[in-house]
Amino acid sequence: MLGWFKKKPKKNVQEDSAGRSELAREDIEDDKSESAAQAEDVLISEEENKSVASIAVREHAPETARSKPSEKNGGLFSRLKEQLAKTRNSIVSRVDALFLGKKVIDPELLDELEEILITADLGVGTTHELVESVRAKVDRKELSDPQVLKRILKEKIAGFLHSSDQKAELVMPAKGPFVIMVVGVNGVGKTTTIAKLANKFLKAGQNVILVAADTFRAAAVQQLQIWGERIGVHVVAQKTGADPSSVVFDAFDYAENKNVDVIIVDTAGRLHTKVNLMEELKKIKRVMAKKIPDAPHEVLLVIDATTGQNAVSQARLFSEAVDITGLALTKLDGTAKGGIVVNICRELTIPIRFIGIGEQMDDLRDFNADEFAEALFAEGES
Repeated sequence: MLGWFKKKPKKNVQEDSAGRSELAREDIEDDKSESAAQAEDVLISEEENKSVASIAVREHAPETARSKPSEKNGGLFSRLKEQLAKTRNSIVSRVDALFLGKKVIDPELLDELEEILITADLGVGTTHELVESVRAKVDRKELSDPQVLKRILKEKIAGFLHSSDQKAELVMPAKGPFVIMVVGVNGVGKTTTIAKLANKFLKAGQNVILVAADTFRAAAVQQLQIWGERIGVHVVAQKTGADPSSVVFDAFDYAENKNVDVIIVDTAGRLHTKVNLMEELKKIKRVMAKKIPDAPHEVLLVIDATTGQNAVSQARLFSEAVDITGLALTKLDGTAKGGIVVNICRELTIPIRFIGIGEQMDDLRDFNADEFAEALFAEGES
């Protein structure tokens, strides 16, 4: 749990908190015109409000109404294997079928292997590197057995999964709360991920608050409040259309008075190509830094794994605006495109913090490259 988070004190930084607060207030006031200019983007229909609110209510349903983890083998690893079944079928099962009865590795087999890997969303670049490394071994007479090829594929994929590994440098500040800014487009499971993450911190003994800085949709605030009530954490919120930075400002004041350990900030999730959204996120970051030194300590991008290669472009665009420090991939249990995890690790230098493999609170798992590769290539699973 929270293997990336190390509760070790940083060097104490002496700052004039009153001065920081004044600077933050000035930033909010200076940007009032910007908020007004975006007012049109704030308004949504009552029908959309009701629709998203109904989603929040469904997510609030008792655990008994949803699927329970399989206990046939027990343990979290069995759960991971079970939930990666679709991705495993799209890669490993098809590779096994391709190799069945084959005695040699020929150009036709490599072409079919390339097609399998691309359709599993490993990406063109990642697939090309994998297949070319195999082809080179075949040409040098270093590889001829298809079954050995399967083992090499597993090792190469595990290597890609490790390529974004970074030391757990995120530590609890010596003074003040640990701040996580969560970003991502609408529909990726951002609010649910925030609730599951908050639950992790609660289990680790931390005092947590949530901040409803997605003020553009009333349903977004309502959904976060439902989750807050469900897991037992306070949610700082304002009315729909309020300046998101002012919500963050108030939340930081609240956190200071209540000795909060962790602040998790939800943000608006309009299309990542919208310039106004990116400017708003930058403004929120500025206000955070003026209130609390080095905040946010983590900028977590939530990505829907079912979107495939679009996830990579989202990560790049958000990172350009707010310097993403970690990724959470959701809905891996519902897609055959889990190969995107491999491609993201190879293409980006941003570490994957979490993977979502189901609806239950414990289904937001710390990402472990070795465990993921082992579950992906597990034998005897359909």
